[in-house]
Amino acid sequence: MQIKVNNKIVQAKKGQTILAALEGIVEIPTLCNHPDLKVKANCRICVVELKGGKLVTACSTEAQEGMEIFTDTPKVQTARKINLEMIFSEHIEKCADCIYDRHCKLQDYAKKYHGKISRFKDRKGSRNIFRFSDTIVFDQTKCIDCGNCVEVCQKQAVDFYQVKGKAAETIVCPTNNKKTDCTTCGQCIVHCPVGAIQGQPHWSAVEAALNSPDKVVIAQTAPSVRVSIGEEFDLAPGAVVTGKMVGAIKKLGFDYILDTNLGADITTFEEAKECFECLGRGKMVLTSCCPAWVKYVEFFYPEFVKNISTTKSPQQCVGVVAKTYFAQKLGIDPRKIVMVSVMPCVAKKFEAARPELRLKGGLKAVDYVLTVRELAYMLRRAKIDLTKARERNFDSPSGRSSGAAAIYGASGGVMESALRTALEYYAGEKLTKIDIPAVRGMAGIKKFSVKVKGKTVKIAVANELGNAKKIMELIKSGKEKFHFVEVMACPGGCIGGGGQPVPTNAKIRAARAAALYKLDKGAKIRKAHENPDLLEIYREYFDKQKGLAHHLLHTRNYKQKRWGAEKIK
Repeated sequence: MQIKVNNKIVQAKKGQTILAALEGIVEIPTLCNHPDLKVKANCRICVVELKGGKLVTACSTEAQEGMEIFTDTPKVQTARKINLEMIFSEHIEKCADCIYDRHCKLQDYAKKYHGKISRFKDRKGSRNIFRFSDTIVFDQTKCIDCGNCVEVCQKQAVDFYQVKGKAAETIVCPTNNKKTDCTTCGQCIVHCPVGAIQGQPHWSAVEAALNSPDKVVIAQTAPSVRVSIGEEFDLAPGAVVTGKMVGAIKKLGFDYILDTNLGADITTFEEAKECFECLGRGKMVLTSCCPAWVKYVEFFYPEFVKNISTTKSPQQCVGVVAKTYFAQKLGIDPRKIVMVSVMPCVAKKFEAARPELRLKGGLKAVDYVLTVRELAYMLRRAKIDLTKARERNFDSPSGRSSGAAAIYGASGGVMESALRTALEYYAGEKLTKIDIPAVRGMAGIKKFSVKVKGKTVKIAVANELGNAKKIMELIKSGKEKFHFVEVMACPGGCIGGGGQPVPTNAKIRAARAAALYKLDKGAKIRKAHENPDLLEIYREYFDKQKGLAHHLLHTRNYKQKRWGAEKIK
């Protein structure tokens, strides 16, 4: 159908909102609108004028045949300016340490519409700052009560945020309900339009370690980081910058850069073996590399804790290798090593602190976790432009990894990687096709079956915690039975993680995922058990002592105590 916008004919589809119809044609400002979430029309800065003078919100008004719309009239500009000034009365500006410091819509819109930040009295000065599990920080004084965090937390089947009060007294806060808790997935962070929710920063501690002459500081980078960090330097989503990423991190002063992809291959190798052994006993196995998912099971489904794979996550496996095999090979005291993970995930901060993952003597396998945003922040502080960095290779013994490791960053990637090794290495069935399309894609729930040694193995892959709940309820009720279940807490997997660059949406996540599958397709080695670096580490270290691999690369899981929200101010 046709609509008229600023006196020009525009084609629109039936059922589209004005905002959707004008995407890429006319820029309409918006804060609360997010393509992952329902339309709420809370911020009201997307107002447009219809013929006749009526103002409507573009995000919630459906386009109609013959509709005449004006997007930049004096009436529209005045309304947007006043709405912005009212939003600023809800938002105390703390710009210096905000994740939107380079691309803040509030700042941009204030300049464009000449809004006065201090026109209306601040209404948030007496409100609080909360910390969840020492991982996520929620600053009520910056919150504009758009409701995005509440909705995305409900979508994740966690329901940790709640809304109190009415109208002008509305306030978002963490719940005191003892039946729920934050899983630290971080989706509230990447869906908050004003930086009111952020990850607990580790970058200052990392900088201190880099400036300490008696420390050996090692970084590791997760599979999805190489296809997302470029966005922080104005590259397109999915741009593969592996060499430049390593070179830029080297310039920060790290002594060694290891590849978490090696850890992914180790996790695959161990988890595939575990699944193959559990199949013989008829036991269901739940994947363990997503810490938000592990915490979700421990808190909401404690009766299934025994089913969580005991294999440690890729970041933990690299930390173990760094402080045992690598330290031994280089003659370094493990206590002098500071292991820093660069992750797409804030939940990895929580995982790194878990006491049951510590090595002998209470030594942490991973000391600090930087999100992709934090690493980019550190690079900019040091005036390092990633796009101009000299390309470097990862340091051995983790310079080589399989294509199966690369796809860990996408939903279904862990399952596909494990199946390649479980079927070929442990079951002895030569694969004629390496790709397993049935587990790929952004569908919320993927189910399929595969034959292993004549037995039918039922597989399930859940994308996001809300879909994980559906799977777990089916299992709990006895309506479905699965042998192997993969869950990634975030939409699309790690490529949509809470530590990734903002903004995030389905299109951006799809571009990142496509880049990972392209890396897998072009890899010389596409199965974890064929990675020569992995085989060397097992041969030279883990296989030298019976049970050592299991002792160092596996853990235990237990019912998680409730952390709740700690008021820190």
